[in-house]
Amino acid sequence: MHESPVDTPVPAHETAVRELRAAREIAHAFLTARSPDEVYRLALERVAPVVGAAFGCVYLRESDDVLRLVAAWNWPGEYREFLGEMRVRVGLGPTGRAVAESRFIEVYDIFSDPSLADWRDAAHELGFASTVSLPIVLSDHPEGALTFYFRSTERLDEADRSLLRLVADQLSATAEKAHLIEDLQRANVQLREQNVELEARFLEAEEARRLKNEFLANVSHELRTPLTAIMGFTYLLREGHEGALTDQQRQSLEKVDAAATELMGLIDDLLSLANLQLGRLDVRPETCDAVALARAAMGGIHDPSPGVEVRTLAPDAAVPVRTDPSQVIRILRNLVSNAYKFTPAGRVTVRVRVSSGSPWTPEARAGGDARHSVVWEVEDTGIGIEERDLDAIFDPFRQVDGSATRRYGGTGMGLALSRQLARRLGGDVSVRSRPGVGSTFTLSLPAGFLVAV
Repeated sequence: MHESPVDTPVPAHETAVRELRAAREIAHAFLTARSPDEVYRLALERVAPVVGAAFGCVYLRESDDVLRLVAAWNWPGEYREFLGEMRVRVGLGPTGRAVAESRFIEVYDIFSDPSLADWRDAAHELGFASTVSLPIVLSDHPEGALTFYFRSTERLDEADRSLLRLVADQLSATAEKAHLIEDLQRANVQLREQNVELEARFLEAEEARRLKNEFLANVSHELRTPLTAIMGFTYLLREGHEGALTDQQRQSLEKVDAAATELMGLIDDLLSLANLQLGRLDVRPETCDAVALARAAMGGIHDPSPGVEVRTLAPDAAVPVRTDPSQVIRILRNLVSNAYKFTPAGRVTVRVRVSSGSPWTPEARAGGDARHSVVWEVEDTGIGIEERDLDAIFDPFRQVDGSATRRYGGTGMGLALSRQLARRLGGDVSVRSRPGVGSTFTLSLPAGFLVAV
């Protein structure tokens, strides 16, 4: 580049050819490199001969005020082992100034520039007389410099400057893309490592949950045996098989029997919940009457508080549904018991309906429409539930808060078990509620049997 006389203009077509060659070489470096540092090295190797440089360097920021050499081309062999230790302070010398001032810095004669007296010995020893430094800009911020060293001392002409600016711009854009790709690759590696770790943790959590459910199922099963014995002997005592009882003894046995029955119900719920989560709960479908299931559920639980009115709204005719009747009764008993518990005074209403026309009509059977559902609603005028707590009430062993648990009692298993049973039967349990107004729990099941797998 410096070897052409200054007053001899370079033909336009030669300038264009050189620019195209420089751009091509930088693009080739980007396509073949595997890291940003390799982009700098390959680009330097390919572009320096195009611009006529004797040798060249690429420097990048090591800190805010220090640059380190990351790529070098054609340096004398005796200096190559020391290149990795080369540092340049930002603001000093052509390279440091190019970064500090973010502009093209040209020194066409180092030996005649008084400000570069400290560089003369190095220039004489290495065999260069002029230098050009161009800032490497990443994300609109000067992060380094590309410096070419020339043996001659002629000034650059406009074609030379245009070519070097093109080289700097192309290398900056290419390097920025290479850094972005490297960041993306690093993020992908981290993401893969995190995914492996998360998968391992997920498997550990699944195994821990399985072991917990196995434990609950085994313990619940073992608790039933002694409790059954307690209930059996209580029955024998109440029936007078061990002799006559006083009124006080009979009342005490009734309390024992009631507590044992309640405990057996809790154990059954716990065992069912564990078996559901382990996939062991068997479903036995048959064609039933939804109205009869509602009445059976209400007849098998304790009475509500004296100030609570209970009513049932259902069609006069039977509402056929194919499902497991024992599980439906169990769900409805939980929902009705829950309504009784949280309604100290007011009304509890149980409704039975078909969601969208009867699937048992000849028209529906002929059309094969399986979208119809049978719906049981349990509505109360009790304390109600805040909207933010509606999802939490279906978590196992949880009520809305500690104060409600202490005031109303219970383990918090009933709703969790009811929802999981309903989903096992192909349906669901949902809730609408307003604090101080009441709640409506809805059990919806397909009219035709559809077990969830």
